[in-house]
Amino acid sequence: MGDDGVVRRVEASGAGFWEPGSQILWRYRENAGETFHIARPVTVVRDDEDLLAVWLASNTECVKPVMADGGSVSAEPLESRYKKARDVRRGRWLGTGVLKLARPGEPWSVWLFWEPGWRFKNWYVNLEAPLARWDGGVDSEDHFLDICVYPDRSWDWRDEDEFAQAQQDGLMDARTAERVREAGRSAVETIRAWGSPFADGWQHWRPDPAWGVPSLPDDWDRTPAHLSS
Repeated sequence: MGDDGVVRRVEASGAGFWEPGSQILWRYRENAGETFHIARPVTVVRDDEDLLAVWLASNTECVKPVMADGGSVSAEPLESRYKKARDVRRGRWLGTGVLKLARPGEPWSVWLFWEPGWRFKNWYVNLEAPLARWDGGVDSEDHFLDICVYPDRSWDWRDEDEFAQAQQDGLMDARTAERVREAGRSAVETIRAWGSPFADGWQHWRPDPAWGVPSLPDDWDRTPAHLSS
């Protein structure tokens, strides 16, 4: 990242990994489409053969989907949410920052949330396509269904209504939906066994104050020069 806070194109190291402190993009393609509708500049915390960990700082400028009339997607009634036209809009990541953890090839990432004052709130298992790496970041597709995990190790499913509606509206076929369900069951097994990353103490991690808040590049939706798993 330059002194002006703008995200620079950062190549992975010779070993194929980004150095801690590198600024990359974490993006999501639209469901049943090829264009990107979510893009978030993040700072690399750790990147190796076992884990990619990134920090999404509070007040980071991001791209998010909105309804074509500018309305919030979450405010749109569920029965029409995936049928009406959409657009994308730049906005700021509100609230506290988020730590995102993803293991290579795994069909979910785990996000850590804090309340103000660094009081740990919860882990959030975001079911999604395994991350595809490219020279400027990682890309995925969200799979609607999620799992919230609390400090007392209890958990619950989230967004089951959206998951069902997405199938009804043709954004996900039955075979894909079953793969997502299987991924969710596998994640639940990890939660019940209190495996990694839940047992790894990431809730005690803190970002380097020197990182600052990266800026969103103008070509946030560029086509990757190359992809690798």
